[in-house]
Amino acid sequence: MSEKEVLAYINAQPEPKKSTLLAVRKTILEIEPKLEQVIAWNAPVFKLNGKYVAGLCAFKTHLTFSPQSSEVMADNEVALEGYVTSKSSFQFDVDKPLPKSLLTKLIKARLKEIN
Repeated sequence: MSEKEVLAYINAQPEPKKSTLLAVRKTILEIEPKLEQVIAWNAPVFKLNGKYVAGLCAFKTHLTFSPQSSEVMADNEVALEGYVTSKSSFQFDVDKPLPKSLLTKLIKARLKEIN
């Protein structure tokens, strides 16, 4: 499972999902360039030292981001206001990449949790 498979997953999505996912993937890798890209649960996931840090998934009417942690989700409840959330992920629009500030907050919190 590799970067090539993650790109194949993203490139298989119709627009605007494809462009949005590519933008979010790029931002995730800017925040933490050491992340390994894999396919897990049939969707792109980013790992560091064998531990899951972030996940993306495309659905019919929305996209989801997961910091792979219910604690990170709970700790960032205020930052996630306005998003449809579940215990360990949240939905975002197919045509609006997530803000770098939000991704940074979630990824840094998850990295702190696993280290």
